[in-house]
Amino acid sequence: MTERLDKQIAFLNEADKLKTVLRGTTLCDASRAENSAEHSWHLTLYALVLADQAGPEVDINRVIKMLILHDLVEIDAGDNPIFGDYDAAEMEAQEQIAANRIFGLLPDDLRDDLRSIWEEFEAAESPTARFAKSLDRFQPPMQNLASGGGSWTDYNVSEAQIEEKVGRKIAIGAPALWSYARARISSFFAGVGA
Repeated sequence: MTERLDKQIAFLNEADKLKTVLRGTTLCDASRAENSAEHSWHLTLYALVLADQAGPEVDINRVIKMLILHDLVEIDAGDNPIFGDYDAAEMEAQEQIAANRIFGLLPDDLRDDLRSIWEEFEAAESPTARFAKSLDRFQPPMQNLASGGGSWTDYNVSEAQIEEKVGRKIAIGAPALWSYARARISSFFAGVGA
């Protein structure tokens, strides 16, 4: 019993490091960059509040699990902003190594369970994972809109780039959320150019 608890607490203590990983996206008030733990928490709240946007085959409880776990690998691999310059294959390899180490801290049954949830999110093949991925792509634009451009300004992002890199991924799992976001993004960019 003590050995199991030791492993569980070691994992939880390691997960605390996610609070130190800064992201490219700012808080809604633009006061500072958000950290990856805040992002994960905020996404779980998005899942609770926007559950009515999910299809009937989506398991919202599993979405919440995916979203609280999805960025733990950033403890080792760091955050790679969607509009940043990085090698996607190298990033994926680093994240797999990080997943092995971080989930490996857990007792075997929990390691296998939580790792499979993380893998399902990464693969984005199930309706549940596609909805979770859509929320992960939907939240940053909402924060950028609230903060007056946020990381879009920092990375000199165009409306077309948002449509290409973010829009399609939102639309796959949550088409109504993409329609909502697209209209607001278009208005934002129309106002910037005015």
